[in-house]
Amino acid sequence: MDSNTSGTAHLTDAQRIDWLRLIRSDNVGPRTFRSLVNHYGSARAALERLPDLARRGGATRPGRIASEDDARRELAACRKIGVALLAPGEAGYPPRLAGIEDAPPLLGVRGTADALMRPMIAIVGSRNASAAGLKFAAKLAHDLGDAGFVIASGLARGIDQAAHRATVRSGTLAVLAGGHDKIYPPEHEDLLFAILEQGGAISEMPLGHVPRARDFPRRNRLISGASLGVVVIEAAHRSGSLITARSAAEQGREVFAVPGSPLDPRAAGTNDLIKQGAALITEAADVINAVTPIMERPVELPSREPDDIASFDEPDHSDRARIVALLGPSPVGIDDLIRLSGTSAAVVRTVLLELELAGRLERHGGGLVSMI
Repeated sequence: MDSNTSGTAHLTDAQRIDWLRLIRSDNVGPRTFRSLVNHYGSARAALERLPDLARRGGATRPGRIASEDDARRELAACRKIGVALLAPGEAGYPPRLAGIEDAPPLLGVRGTADALMRPMIAIVGSRNASAAGLKFAAKLAHDLGDAGFVIASGLARGIDQAAHRATVRSGTLAVLAGGHDKIYPPEHEDLLFAILEQGGAISEMPLGHVPRARDFPRRNRLISGASLGVVVIEAAHRSGSLITARSAAEQGREVFAVPGSPLDPRAAGTNDLIKQGAALITEAADVINAVTPIMERPVELPSREPDDIASFDEPDHSDRARIVALLGPSPVGIDDLIRLSGTSAAVVRTVLLELELAGRLERHGGGLVSMI
């Protein structure tokens, strides 16, 4: 085993290179990374198996495997601008983020390490926020900061910006959708530099990665994952903030919503969250009272994948054909695939891993998968 994800994890330089190579290789996401490392014992051993696994999954050509030179160049470039690539359990990797199912194996972290280890509350909302929404976001963030919380948000315009600016001195975390050198929106670069004085910034993307539309939902799971709970202030229907709230619920985080006028479309999403069971809040005390019992429980990081995820069995041709036939463009649960295929969980997971490494499978939240 390279290293576990317990609170005492420390990678050697050689392991960090191998981990970086594996997570930067084609079709390897956080879940696949963890399954591969847990099963094969190390990232280096997993790297050797990638071509064969992808071929068995139906890949028409070999996927790119990041080279050692690529990894060394990225590490050097990160260090040049003060970014540390940290594994779950290492100091500076937000503890609660390390415990989510798809935690980044290596997280780019910049800023004050101590701040990133403190309890966090996420505040998100509309980019096109009202004056009242901006004022409330700033007040709530300021009051939570005074109470000792670090405020996490996405560095976006509107509510995110207001929450960050109100907590520059008490500590705030900017969660980036692109690489650390590709800030979006560009006009918030000065805000980010101010944030780094007492807070921090994190990203799972490599340097040079310009954020695309599909990167923001992926980023949102990090905002909620790092936090005890997520506060949504002004979110229209189909808002990205509602994706963050959904991620929070799936991760077992608290979801809070600030009510708004039924006549304002910017409040439609938050009002719906309240109807669906989110806690209505009007002041910082509402959030603090809800998360205090959670803070009193120690953060426990998984030491390894559950056995049924880490174990693989060699599928025969009929097993593989039966599982592939059950898959399609509509997401289906892994448990349903196991039941309907009549094969073991280990065989199903092996076939899914092969398909994913071949670039033919997409994973969704809640244990759902679909064919691309």
